[in-house]
Amino acid sequence: MTDSNNPPADEMARLTLAIREALTDSMVERLAITGGSAFELVDRLNDEQTSEAVHGLLDRLTELHKVGALDTLFELVLLMHAARNASTDNIVERMFMFFEQMINTVGNEAMGTLAENTREALEEAAEETARKPAKGGMLATVSMLSKPEAQKSLAFLLAFSEKLQERAANA
Repeated sequence: MTDSNNPPADEMARLTLAIREALTDSMVERLAITGGSAFELVDRLNDEQTSEAVHGLLDRLTELHKVGALDTLFELVLLMHAARNASTDNIVERMFMFFEQMINTVGNEAMGTLAENTREALEEAAEETARKPAKGGMLATVSMLSKPEAQKSLAFLLAFSEKLQERAANA
């Protein structure tokens, strides 16, 4: 009686002979190349830094899978691939023209001045508001609304929001 885990030597010899006779020279060459590549990979994995990097990558990959972000990542890759395949020279040229226009618009001196003035006005208003104690109650609010500066400011904000809404509706 033979153990199924330890086949007799003559069965192993027959199996080895059958494999040797079935393999062509090109198959043996490919097996040798594959084996060499496998040993090279195992040798690289023995490097401590490479091993740490692979383990870190596997940990992050597992984390992405657990939270469902792996699917999102692959969907993003597919989207980028589809966009690349769909983009024509005309689309790429128009996209660069758009970016150039945006840079020219944002990068001009008037926009820089507007941004700087806005930043300074916000900082000064925040400092001034922080220095003044808040007066609570309805009468204090009504008193503040009776000042012409407050009425002009509110009128300006209302007109600004109205014009902004009109532009958004017409766009």
